[in-house]
Amino acid sequence: MSFLFGKRKTPAELLRENKRMLDKSIREIERERQGLQTQEKKLITEMKKSAKQGQMGAVKVMAKDLIRTRHQIEKFYKLKSQLQGVSLRIQTLKSTQAMGEAMKGVTKAMGQMNRQMNLPSLQKIMQEFERQNEKMEMVTEVMGDAIDDALEGDEEEEETEELVNQVLDEIGIDINQELVNAPSTAVAAPAAKGKVAHAEATGNDDSGIDSELQARLDNLRKM
Repeated sequence: MSFLFGKRKTPAELLRENKRMLDKSIREIERERQGLQTQEKKLITEMKKSAKQGQMGAVKVMAKDLIRTRHQIEKFYKLKSQLQGVSLRIQTLKSTQAMGEAMKGVTKAMGQMNRQMNLPSLQKIMQEFERQNEKMEMVTEVMGDAIDDALEGDEEEEETEELVNQVLDEIGIDINQELVNAPSTAVAAPAAKGKVAHAEATGNDDSGIDSELQARLDNLRKM
């Protein structure tokens, strides 16, 4: 009668109300069944008592009553089972409706998020990120190579000197004493030649390193 007053129940409210009615009916049936089972026990007791007293007519009447009682108990079992099945169906419908409402909300939220996302803008952002990442890797590589080239000569020179001193110590030669005893002209000429050759090699290496670094820096400026 709620529709007469301008208020209409929702499907969820109708399902909840019907399920409540079914549960109430199931409880009432269960009470009736338990009452019949109690009556069945009493009939059996009275039948045994009448049989002992030789009242066979009363025993036959109570036997028919007992049969009808047992049939009624069986009907209550079946009815309860049917009502429980209907209640389960209603609960399933209620759960399905709740799931539908949840899916509706999720779909709406996903649609709003998709409309807010700008795919071309995301593509530009990813392209810019990739370009900046590549540039950073090139800068790191150039700086690493430059530092390695700058430190490589000093490290090799120190290692070479240490190795020569170790070898000379093993054979018992003092290089400082040999340099003092050697003629000054003989030592000066090779030393001068060695310095010239070393300067030329260093100049060629430095020019190669500078040109390679300059090429990489030019590439970075173009990005």
